Amino acid sequence: MSAPVPAPSQKPFDSLRVALVHDWLTGMRGGEKCLEVLCEMFPSAEIYTLVHWKGRLSATIESRRIHESWIAKLPLGRRRYRWYVPAYPKAIESFDLSRYDLVVSISHCAAKGVITRADTLHVCYCNTPVRYFWDLAPEYFAPERTGPVQRWLGQSVAHRFRLWDRLSSDRVDLFVGNSFNIRDRIRKHYRRPALVVYPPVDTEFFTPGGAEPGPDAPFLTVSALVPYKGVDLTIRAANRMGAKLRVIGSGPDLRRLRSIAGPTVRFEEWVSMEALREAYRGCRALIQAHEEDFGIAPLEALACGRPAVALARGGALETISPETGILFPDSTEASLEAAMRDVTRRRFDPATLRRHALRFGRERYRSEMRSLLGEAHGAYLRRHEDPAALERLTGPCHEPQHVI
Repeated sequence: MSAPVPAPSQKPFDSLRVALVHDWLTGMRGGEKCLEVLCEMFPSAEIYTLVHWKGRLSATIESRRIHESWIAKLPLGRRRYRWYVPAYPKAIESFDLSRYDLVVSISHCAAKGVITRADTLHVCYCNTPVRYFWDLAPEYFAPERTGPVQRWLGQSVAHRFRLWDRLSSDRVDLFVGNSFNIRDRIRKHYRRPALVVYPPVDTEFFTPGGAEPGPDAPFLTVSALVPYKGVDLTIRAANRMGAKLRVIGSGPDLRRLRSIAGPTVRFEEWVSMEALREAYRGCRALIQAHEEDFGIAPLEALACGRPAVALARGGALETISPETGILFPDSTEASLEAAMRDVTRRRFDPATLRRHALRFGRERYRSEMRSLLGEAHGAYLRRHEDPAALERLTGPCHEPQHVI
């Protein structure tokens, strides 16, 4: 007769020891806004990350105990952490998470690869499988962007990273995608099912201003300045139109983008949250000229009563409708220019725009994540008598808009 299987710990959900894992903490973008809400949900949770730029995160995140990997101690490790991409797997695996009952990783690169105890529940909130090694590898390593040696090295690193990325996905007990778009990518690259919880938009902070901006108001793009974000397309379209454009963001592509910008384009590498809100309120429209995993910036603009112009792919199909903006079909200057002219001619009701953004608020994210994590914990406790309990979770009942 076989020995009985020991029952797992029945520790209540609210008393769990929780660790939060994030790829890197260098600024407040979409993933960090998800992390911020999780910090509020788990006041005693500690954070683990590859590198941390102190002072660049919200007070809620900065107040936590933040553990950096050994990459931060390497030469220029914090500032030039991208140099050490081949070391990400070893660095993320070096964290000792053995004292935690629940690990929640917020991952778009390596965070989901942490190693946990066999009886620890690991839930990954996945913003995307790492795009520059999967979907966008041909674009990142295209001949016009890289030399032969750099391209060969990059492709070699990408190949090795993909092998680790796929294998490490098996360490995750439950995947949660930030959109149906990402759910499909998780299924494609990791061969894993995923639930969907849309990320939070701070609709309490991002609110409409006074009078609507005038006809001379600039277009606005808010983005990390990396190749796949399509900021170069937005700049070229603005150059063609002679239209004012504000570019808020920083990243390794800044120098190249400055070199192609005309006199009507203005760059701001970093602004306060208050200044960002004023930028949304005062813009003609927010431009998102690339395929986004989800896309928080257009919804922040909508919350401020301003419309969005977005490429009709990816997350924009789930967040932008004909009543809230313009979806343009092709990633070309002519297609984007036509959409920018169209949004200028049309009038959008600020109340309608804001009402739409409220569907994606922070309290909705908090409620859905707490409910989902609670259900996942309960299912994990039953894993000995019901091994498929986690797989049967349904999560929040969202349906994508698929507006076109």
